[in-house]
Amino acid sequence: MRSRGRSERVTLADVARMAGVSLATASKVLNGRSDVGPRTRELVLEAMAEIGYMPTAARHEQTRGRTLVTVLDIVESRYAGTVLQGILVAATSAQAELLLRLPSDGAAATSPTAARAWMEREKASGVVGIIALAVAVPGSLLLAAEELMVPVVTIDPIDTSESRLVSIGSTNWAGGRSATEHVITLGHRRIGWIGGPLGSAPSLERFHGYQAALSSAGIAPDGALIRHEAFSVEAGHRHGRDLLALDERPTAIVAGNDEIALGVLAAAKDFGISVPGELSVTGFDDTPQTEWTTPRLTSVRQPLVGMGRMAVETVLGMADGVQPASRHLQLATTLSVRDSTGPVPRS
Repeated sequence: MRSRGRSERVTLADVARMAGVSLATASKVLNGRSDVGPRTRELVLEAMAEIGYMPTAARHEQTRGRTLVTVLDIVESRYAGTVLQGILVAATSAQAELLLRLPSDGAAATSPTAARAWMEREKASGVVGIIALAVAVPGSLLLAAEELMVPVVTIDPIDTSESRLVSIGSTNWAGGRSATEHVITLGHRRIGWIGGPLGSAPSLERFHGYQAALSSAGIAPDGALIRHEAFSVEAGHRHGRDLLALDERPTAIVAGNDEIALGVLAAAKDFGISVPGELSVTGFDDTPQTEWTTPRLTSVRQPLVGMGRMAVETVLGMADGVQPASRHLQLATTLSVRDSTGPVPRS
């Protein structure tokens, strides 16, 4: 979609048309009305995020004084940007202000006194809830939040063992399995894995899904084809080059996220290896950049906008005294098949 200038601003009517709903329904979603079905609400919020709809200044003046803080350290990634779109639109719909913070790496991360002081400052400024996006929540901050009754919700938490946290994620294991099963059905047997850090719960869940798919197909995992490092283009490029330089290189690589997959595509280009003719590649997240790659990237779709929306709805509900039905909420993943995967090359 081409960008719009000052005289061609996106309107709520544009959102309604894209979502396939009436203007009145789009307005209800924007104003946080409860008489809208969850699927319809999701369609409208995704449309708002996709075309960059922002409410008018007059609407901002109607806010009720509630503020949310989102803590994240990966602002430059398309994954984070897409989740933030969902958070921003949902917060605006609920008439709440949104602040962004980097994770605390000072005393507040380790000292109970400093953590409480940080939380007290946030609460005094009108903050009613904290959303942590793919970052660890130190125990000191979590304890301070509990004492001051400031709810904390995490999206794609690094550590899922903390029972006190309410977390929102996707079916990572099923997503990793579906991507691997897809290339197996195309005839691939020598299938590499490049994932994020071993300390990341989502990355491990996706890796375990990859292993499960191999096991179900009777394929023994080959440690020479498995890499774990960071969710970055650089890591994907470096490990992609390593795998493609092997005497028996993989015919398919399952990546732990889209940025790793982009690095693999770059590595294949370095070696003059055609995708998907000689190598199939899958990503994970299904961020907008999957449509920009050459070839277009097959990827596991996480409902990133929906995860951001659910985080806002959950944390605001907790601030109002409503506890979620489950402390660990998961949204379904689906596989978006595009041009980067194809039949195993003939030997």
